[in-house]
Parts: sequence; structure tokens; C-alpha cells
Amino acid sequence: MQTSRSDFVVVANRLPVDRVETPEGGTSWRRSPGGLVTALAPVMQRHQGAWIGWSGAADEKLDPFDTEGMHLVPVTLTAEDIELYYEGFSNATLWPLYHDVIAPPEFHREWWESYVAVNRRFAEAAADAAADNALVWVHDYQLQLVPAMLRRLRPDVRIGFFLHIPFPPTELFAQMPWRRQILDGLMGADLVGFQRPGAASNFARLARNRMGLRTRGDRIHLPDDRIVRAKSFPISIDVGELEELARKPETLARAQEIRDEVGNPEHILLGIDRLDYTKGIRQRIRAFGELLDEKRVSVDDAVFVQVATPSRERVEQYRVLRDDIELLVGRINGEHGRIGTPAINYLHTSFARNEMAALYRAADVAVVTPLRDGMNLVAKEYVACRYDDTGALVLSEFAGAADEFRQAFLVNPHDINGMKDTIVEAMHTDDRQLGRRMKAMRKHLAAHDVNVWAAAFLKALHAEE
Repeated sequence: MQTSRSDFVVVANRLPVDRVETPEGGTSWRRSPGGLVTALAPVMQRHQGAWIGWSGAADEKLDPFDTEGMHLVPVTLTAEDIELYYEGFSNATLWPLYHDVIAPPEFHREWWESYVAVNRRFAEAAADAAADNALVWVHDYQLQLVPAMLRRLRPDVRIGFFLHIPFPPTELFAQMPWRRQILDGLMGADLVGFQRPGAASNFARLARNRMGLRTRGDRIHLPDDRIVRAKSFPISIDVGELEELARKPETLARAQEIRDEVGNPEHILLGIDRLDYTKGIRQRIRAFGELLDEKRVSVDDAVFVQVATPSRERVEQYRVLRDDIELLVGRINGEHGRIGTPAINYLHTSFARNEMAALYRAADVAVVTPLRDGMNLVAKEYVACRYDDTGALVLSEFAGAADEFRQAFLVNPHDINGMKDTIVEAMHTDDRQLGRRMKAMRKHLAAHDVNVWAAAFLKALHAEE
């Protein structure tokens, strides 16, 4: 086990590993499949890096341990922390507020107090793990107070922060009772990264209007002569890994099986999302149902496959959303499906990466229509899997990916009629034009994969002012 301090420290809500039950009844750890872990694991290995995060289980006290070249430092969360800091302030206050108040945020003082306490716990763990003059990279909305807390404990370290979700405009952020404390927390970083340029602009505007700070370009000038930089760094995926998976003969065979299982229609439309009210699942299913009602499509030429990965099942808004969507799917299937051929194949479950790749290969049209999304990596995963330049991507203009994929069929997901027209257009555009669109998106994606993203952020964090 590593005992020395690390030159590179990652601080995130979760550790980069998943618990695996061994055949003997014991427990081991396996590296998580996410793009962030894939991008940072080599950096961690080169610098004997430490990753600070929660194991995912309540009240679990674990000693630091090493796996796959990474030193992992678990932070304990109690059942009360999970209820107040995680399900409460992070996911029922910050999440809806930062996503344009699609659902109303709740403001509770005891949630905020838990958020402060847990952020302090993460900051103290980072301070203990970081070597002199280390680089510390803090991630996401659950830990926005950590940069300033860490700076007070360790003024020698260089601190980066990256927000994976949208950052709201001044008018929305102003609703937050603890707005100044969150801004102060983020100002502890040397570099604050966002998915989109507009989010960085929102942050700089708040620094001027709410904190009275001077800004110039991407630089925010603090009274102690320190400079905080606010820039966009659009996150990406491991393109090569996913394309390699999509090209495997077993993946292609499974893709054909999927087509057979849903009745071999002319078009398979695919949605893959975490079950969340920001993802626009209800709107896209409604649009497809109306296309069936209007006989613009039929189950002979179009079947919708919607994967809704379970999410935050203990939060009331998510339970209500699941019930609403399942009722809507049942009604549409009752009116338009046939024995053995439902109009919508709705799957409330999660799938392994190889099954996801097969779904991406099987789908003629990916329908990615979040109401608001920092990036949306499903859009990028679909493009990565279309190595033969086939397929169509219907993409919400409110996803960060829309900035990069201008050749997608862009939609406003609140405009149901517009979404219906765009889905029909995507289904019936000729193969040559679809190929040109997909080729352009794939070229951009190949040049901007997750490794390029991580390298760009770390280069900017290294840069001396």
C-alpha cells in the first residue's frame, strides 16, 4: 500500500471502482467503465496518483488501498450523509437548479449543513493525500466547496475544478440561499472548467455581479492578486475502446439478434438514458406515440427501444417520473402494438458495455433529446459505434454535444411537433447524406476524445499565470 503523498490527486464523489462479489463469497474491486476513469487512470499510474471518493455503501469505513496502479482513499458517508448531502442538497437542490429548474429545487438548511460537513471531509482527505505543490483535480457539483476549503488547508497545491453538469444563468443561481458560499468555494480553484462556453460566461458574470470581482477574458482577478481562470473543456469518451467493441463479430451478431427480437422493422429508434426528468424521455415517447396516432409511422416501419437506467430510486420525483413513463408506454403499446411486436420496447434496467454497443449498432436513429444536459455522452457513444458512417442522430440543442455535432438533426425537445417532423426527416434522409453527416461527426469525435479533454484541462491547470 502506498504510504507517501501523491503529486496528482483526484477528488470525486465516487471512487473509480465497483465492488465485485467473488465466487468464494468475498469482495474484490473492478475499475469502473466510465470515461473519466479511463482518461485519468494512465495519469494516476504515471504520477502515483491518489483518488479520493466514496465507496457507494453507507457507514462503510475502509482503509486506503491500491488497485490497478491507483491509490484509492475512501471517504465514509453515513446513512444520514447520503440522505441529506447526496439525495438532498446535491440531487434535490443543486441538480434541479443547475438544470434550468425543470423540477423545483428544494432549499433546506439541514441539507446545506450536511453538504458543508461532507465537503470538509473530502477537503481534509485531499489535504492529507497531496504531496508538496501537488495538482488536485476536484470533480462536479457534489463538491463545490472543496476548492476553497482545500486552499485554506494547503495553499501550496494547484487546484482544478470541473463541473460535469450545466452551470445556470445569474437569474437562476440567484435563487440559491447559499449562493455566495458556493461561489467562494469555487473561487478556491486556480482553474474552473465547464462543459460549454456559456456556462463559463455565467460563472464570470456572477463573479462580477455578485462578488464585485474584476474579470478579463477567461480570467477572474481576486483581491489577493490570485487569478482564477474559467474556461470550457467539453468532455468526451474513449472513442477507440468503444469502436473496437462495436466492430467485434459477437457485437454485430448481437445487433442482428436485437433487430430480429423487435420484429425486423425498417427503422429502429433508440433512446438510452438514466431515468431522470432532465433527459426528455417523456417528451420523445409522446412524440413517437403521436406519429403512430397520425399514421406517419407504423410498427411495421418503426419500433422505439428506450433503455431507462434506474436512478435515485429513493427520491420521490424519480418514482413519479418512472410511473408516468410506464403509463405512457403502456397506453401507446395498447393502442398500436401487436402480439409479439410492441411499438415501444421499454427497458428499466442497466446493460453491460457490450450490450450497449450492440444496441448502438442495431439502431438506425438515436434519439437523444435532453431538456438540459452538460454534455450527453450517449450521443458521442452512438457516433463512435457507427464506424461505417451509417445511422442518424436526433439531438437536443440543449445538450452540450450540440455545440460539437452540428451535423446532427437538432431539435428543441419542448417542441413536440418539431421533434416529430425531425424524427421523420431523420428516418427518411437518403443514405448518402446520412453518411456525410455521420462522417463529419466521427472525424470531430476522433480528434476530441476523452484523452484530449483530460490533457487539455491538465495543461491549462499546469500553466503558470
